[in-house]
Amino acid sequence: MKTGTILAIAIAAVVAVVGFYMVDIDQTEEAALPDVTIEGGNLPEFDAEVGTVEITEETVTVPGIEITPPENDDIASN
Repeated sequence: MKTGTILAIAIAAVVAVVGFYMVDIDQTEEAALPDVTIEGGNLPEFDAEVGTVEITEETVTVPGIEITPPENDDIASN
């Protein structure tokens, strides 16, 4: 490694350590969610005309695939 890179890493490490120890955060009060009351309200109503779907079963024959490898084991090399 070059000397400049090593120096930059060392300076970054020193700054990180100093920054970590210079900040001290203490919690002084517990957090609490507010009390919420819900009264009344109205949900919308909808009339919808939808289609129907009929499901039937059918048997379908699917053609198979047969793979035959080449007879010799020579593989072309590029």
